[in-house]
Amino acid sequence: MNTYFTEYENLEVHELMLRDRPRQEAYYNAIMKNKELFKDKVVMDVGAGTGILSAFCAQAGARLVYAIEASNLATKVALDLIEDNGLTNIVKVIHSQIEDFVLPSSAEKVDIIVSEWMGFYLLHEGMLDSVLFARDNFLKPNGLLFPSECTIYVAPCSVPSLYDYWQNVDGVNMGKFASKLRLQKSTRPEIIQLTPNDLLHEGIVFHWMSLLDVSTQELDEISFKEVVATQIAGKHQGFCIWFEVQFPGEESVVLSTSPLAPETHWKQCVVVLPEESCETLDDKSPVAFQILMKRSANDARKYNLEVELLDPNVEEHPVPCSCHMTKCILTEAHLKMMDTT
Repeated sequence: MNTYFTEYENLEVHELMLRDRPRQEAYYNAIMKNKELFKDKVVMDVGAGTGILSAFCAQAGARLVYAIEASNLATKVALDLIEDNGLTNIVKVIHSQIEDFVLPSSAEKVDIIVSEWMGFYLLHEGMLDSVLFARDNFLKPNGLLFPSECTIYVAPCSVPSLYDYWQNVDGVNMGKFASKLRLQKSTRPEIIQLTPNDLLHEGIVFHWMSLLDVSTQELDEISFKEVVATQIAGKHQGFCIWFEVQFPGEESVVLSTSPLAPETHWKQCVVVLPEESCETLDDKSPVAFQILMKRSANDARKYNLEVELLDPNVEEHPVPCSCHMTKCILTEAHLKMMDTT
């Protein structure tokens, strides 16, 4: 079996996810507050894990739930959960990769696909490809996906945990150690939790997708170039990347991994800048950058992430732009004058 799936046989991985209250509450509310969507419907849970989302769907009124789980957790944990909650007449636990699953010849396609597939910075080590396979092969026309939309955000940020702490460690200056540590960390994305005060901007949309429409080919490479004006003064030491997913229904539910939202087990992805690229910025300073998120050639579930700083004097700014460069101040003033005439 693929090591990706065997890693999910570690119960501590599931403990981490089950103790993640924003995650749990988002899925529970998305399902339970939209029971009319689930009543008497056929549901597929892709990557069912312990089976808890399948149980939610059954409790919300689903007629039949296929709980598809590739790891041995299907037989070791999910079956017990479904039996212990008296749901065996509704939830069918199936030990299989979704790509190997075949619906019984007499069975209808499903009305809803539910999955908690998200990885770090949404796509890295996630299983969206498997969800899209299920969508293309098992979902009825006009069927629903939970979640249904995804947005990735990016913002320039400070990373005080890599700087401030090391200036005085129990009376010892470890600045040179910290410099070497930051050099090491600048070679790969860091998964850490930032605070709202660490953000130099509230975040702009890096990428948005509808799970009903996106193809696996579109996920091979995602690029983005922008100039953003800082909203507060601070030390620019990296870029923070996070995501949100939105669920369908009359009462829409959003699960956010932003530093502005309650902490989740995903935390945020921070690309740490080399020290020579760090600088202290004033409010409304322009930050020009380019991001490339590219699927790994060696492992389709992993993504390489690259961020490049660009010259804000050369790059085209959005219109309007709130940065302090003269051309943007004049443009903004002109637009305001046009609005008043």
